[in-house]
Amino acid sequence: MPDPMRSYLDFEKPVAELESKIDELRALAASGSDIGDEVARIEDKAQQALTELYANLTPWQKTLVARHPQRPHFTDFVGALITEFTPMAGDRKFADDEALIGGFGRFRGESICVVGQEKGATTESRIKHNFGMARPEGYRKAVRLMEMADRFGIPVLSIVDSAGAYPGIGAEERGQAEAIARSTDACLSLGVPNVAIVTGEGMSGGAIAITTANRVLMLEHAIYSVISPEAASSILWRDGTKAQEAANSMKITAQDMLRFGVIDQIIKEPAGGAHRDAAAMIATTGDAIAQAFNDLRNLDPDAVRKQRRQKFLDIGRKLG
Repeated sequence: MPDPMRSYLDFEKPVAELESKIDELRALAASGSDIGDEVARIEDKAQQALTELYANLTPWQKTLVARHPQRPHFTDFVGALITEFTPMAGDRKFADDEALIGGFGRFRGESICVVGQEKGATTESRIKHNFGMARPEGYRKAVRLMEMADRFGIPVLSIVDSAGAYPGIGAEERGQAEAIARSTDACLSLGVPNVAIVTGEGMSGGAIAITTANRVLMLEHAIYSVISPEAASSILWRDGTKAQEAANSMKITAQDMLRFGVIDQIIKEPAGGAHRDAAAMIATTGDAIAQAFNDLRNLDPDAVRKQRRQKFLDIGRKLG
């Protein structure tokens, strides 16, 4: 049964109308009407419409899906996949940044360090987590945790979902660019395997600061880019309303990233996007994480660094 609180995107209007009709028919069926066959017929039609729609999404439509408010976030993945998770707070220099969460736990019985952006799911939590836009102290916290993981031989998992690093005056005064650069360098320097997953938005240096990994995975309808479509539109045309045109030209989809060698694997989403079946999406992601770490299991620290370095040197040289 469709979730009555489900949020529909504009291009999903045909599916929304069919699912609304299904709800109406089910209400009639509950009152004693024998319309089971009709309900089943429209359910099949709605599912077919949803599957066809999501098989042919434009880059801009994928951008909207990647930003869907009901898409599973960092805390959803950690809550389902990581046991004994203990979050760590603070960068030991200025403050704690709740836009970027990190800590240690166990993934399928083995120790792991997890860092990632959390956007929040309600108005209160979105404000608390600054909509997933980390400040310098967030990246310095990530560096602290990655260095600790490296010291104790614990692999690192990054869960990436951010519109970018926070561009506020205070963040710039405290060295936002330097913090992002040091976080990127910390990823490259790790002697333990690291895996990154772009689950929604992977925008700008705010994303790559924790995405420079041995294996980079993306959910099927996630996006990954040096700049957001809105910002690109403002720079190229001095008109922020041309974001759709920018997105369609920027090569930001998971399929583009795989072809250019920027990522290593696309994780298929349920029909209608990850938000349609978050539990199934998280389970599939867990399997992909396990496989990625298993592929790196027998590498010594020097081999781990060499593999990661070569991966990024090869970007753009080998087109799929």
